[in-house]
Amino acid sequence: MKYDFAYDLQVRADEISKLLFPHVKIDRLRCLRSQGTSSKYIIARCHTICKVTQKALGIPAHYILEFLCERFDKLDFEEQTKVIIHELMHIPKTFGGGFKHHDYVTERNVNKHYKMFKDKKNEKKNNFEL
Repeated sequence: MKYDFAYDLQVRADEISKLLFPHVKIDRLRCLRSQGTSSKYIIARCHTICKVTQKALGIPAHYILEFLCERFDKLDFEEQTKVIIHELMHIPKTFGGGFKHHDYVTERNVNKHYKMFKDKKNEKKNNFEL
């Protein structure tokens, strides 16, 4: 596997976080593109440092969003945005190193959040134009 910092996705994840997920500490969120996966169906993954490692190293929680370029980069912009939202939804409000599971991070909830994102982005744009 090869990993590279994904600046373009970092900018998008930061924007989405500011509008939808204010609990996400963007200074402790990183986006990476990976290449060379052997998985067949995964588009992206959310990683964190487990609590015992955080404690041992004396560092707070950090989250990494990994986007598997073989699949993610083939998606259109809207679907990519939904994938980013999906991964951000896994980060709990405590931002403590845990995860929200797929009983909450569902396609229905992702679509709801995507609509909210578009509405807030349009509202922000309209307010800026005034």
